Order: sequence, then structure tokens, then C-alpha cells
Amino acid sequence: MFILGLTGGIASGKSTVSRILKELGADIIDADKIARNIVEPQKDAWKEIVAHFGEEILTKNKSIDRIRLGNIIFNDENEKKILESITHKYIKSEIEHCLSVLEEKRTEVIVLDIPLLFEVGWDKMADEVWVVYADEKNQLNRLIQRNNWSKEEAKARINSQMSLKEKVKRASFVIDNNKDIDYTKKQVSNRWRYLRDGLKGND
Repeated sequence: MFILGLTGGIASGKSTVSRILKELGADIIDADKIARNIVEPQKDAWKEIVAHFGEEILTKNKSIDRIRLGNIIFNDENEKKILESITHKYIKSEIEHCLSVLEEKRTEVIVLDIPLLFEVGWDKMADEVWVVYADEKNQLNRLIQRNNWSKEEAKARINSQMSLKEKVKRASFVIDNNKDIDYTKKQVSNRWRYLRDGLKGND
């Protein structure tokens, strides 16, 4: 079983690359999807979050209001760390469960799609790490268009993460997502084929 770590920065195009890999036949473990599932009403992570942040972060149907919670943690580093200390243990546990299920199925290549792969040290779980790169100008433009944020808001979100240049230094392979979708697809397909061919050669 070969584990491929996939990461990037906000609006760098990681989700696009993940979708391309899925189309190529990869099995994806999506940390964002897991993060949403573990905080559904009445689940353990949800209970811990509500116990700390209070019921004012809930919507009428008792689900967590991501925007309200996001505004709290984005403006307070300590609160951000508390939220991460709650959620990360549940996310990691679910990732490990998914890995064991796929290993039993004898899945050849598994993609760990994790935005904070380096930040939380989960790159150690991967045999190879791909970083999806876009320059800051493209990140800014995409964020402003996608989220309807001001330039200042978009810049603040980019700056709150580990820089993409730092992630690139740690990558096994870099996907340049500064051009069109065909250019990105070509890079992903070529590297995927190279990876699969290498694994077949090791059989």
C-alpha cells in the first residue's frame, strides 16, 4: 500500500487536483469531509466544541455555524489551538480507520487529501507528498471571487497558513496550478502514471 499525501494552500487548487486523481481511479481520504462529519450534532467532537465555545455558535438545527466559529478562532490564536486540540484527535482516528479498511481491500495507492498535512505533522504518514502551488496573486483573485472577500480579508487568510513556498520546499512533487485546467491535468496524469508504473516495477 502506497500512501500519497496531497496538500496546498487556501485557493491553490488542491480540491481540483484531488478530483482529477479520483477520476484517474485513486482512493481519496478527504480530511475536510471527515472534519465536517465528526462535528455533526451530538457526536463526541460536537459535544466538546459546544462545551467550550457555547451554544451561541450553533444554528437553529443545532449544527455548528462554521462562519461564527471561524470568526472566533481566526481572531484568537489560543481559541484556534483549543479547537484543533479537540478536532484533530477525532480526524486522525478516522483517517487511520479509513486506511485500515482500504488496506484490507488491498488498495494499491491511497491519497490523503489534507490541507494542514505539514502543520499537524501528518506528512509522516505519507510515502510521497504532492503540494499544489499557485502564486499569491492567483490565490488572492480566486479567494475574492469564490468567497466574495475583500483583498484584506483574503490576504489575512493566506497569511494565517504556513506559506506555500515553505510547503513547496518540503514536497516530493509540486503541481503548478497557475495556468489552465488542462495544464494541471497533464501534470497530475503524468506523475500518477509514473507512480503507478514504479509500483508495478516493484511487484
